[in-house]
Amino acid sequence: MTDAAAHLLVVDDDARLRALLQRYLAEQGFRVTVAADAAAARQALAGMEFDLMVLDVMMPGETGLALSESLRRHGQDVPILMLTAAGAPDDRIAGFEHGADDYLAKPFDPRELALRIRTILRRSAPVGMSPLPPVQLGLRWFDAERGELRGPEGVTRLTGGEAALLVALARRGGEVLSREEIAAAMGSPEAGERAVDVTVTRLRRKIEPDPREPRFLHTVRHKGYVLRPGG
Repeated sequence: MTDAAAHLLVVDDDARLRALLQRYLAEQGFRVTVAADAAAARQALAGMEFDLMVLDVMMPGETGLALSESLRRHGQDVPILMLTAAGAPDDRIAGFEHGADDYLAKPFDPRELALRIRTILRRSAPVGMSPLPPVQLGLRWFDAERGELRGPEGVTRLTGGEAALLVALARRGGEVLSREEIAAAMGSPEAGERAVDVTVTRLRRKIEPDPREPRFLHTVRHKGYVLRPGG
């Protein structure tokens, strides 16, 4: 995907920041739609397709966290980059727990925002890497190019972070990856171990017959995680 082809939805109740981001990201080659609150964002999502959403956490009415969690619960897989004035580790973890793919604390340099957006957009197809063949996970198959699972029950979409995590593990199937290696592969090396654990928990709910007794995505104590695909 080229930047020019990427359509972004920027959701922030701060009109000045919203206008600045719209202008700057458009100058960077993105197509940009803006929304002032969660209700406007839902209306935009219902009528258009977006490649990524930049979402403010602290908004009046429905917060960014609540909106993100609701979208994920209803199968909406658009990548989400959260913006917030709260930058403590627990706040970042809350963002990941509610379905965010990345997290940026205010104030921030717009250049960093654009860089993180491009990183998220590239996750499913890393430059210079050969395509990953379908990965079997019991009765399901993981399609890395589409970022989705296919099985008897139909198609299950993965978030960008979930797909990036699964690709990283699948490329080194049978090999233990540390949380630091996984965070780097997900494009969020500063996210920390807990954010990786949160994404693993979300992914297990989608790929495991019983997430409490993992069959494919295993924890290796004090080392990290390993994927053991198969029928």
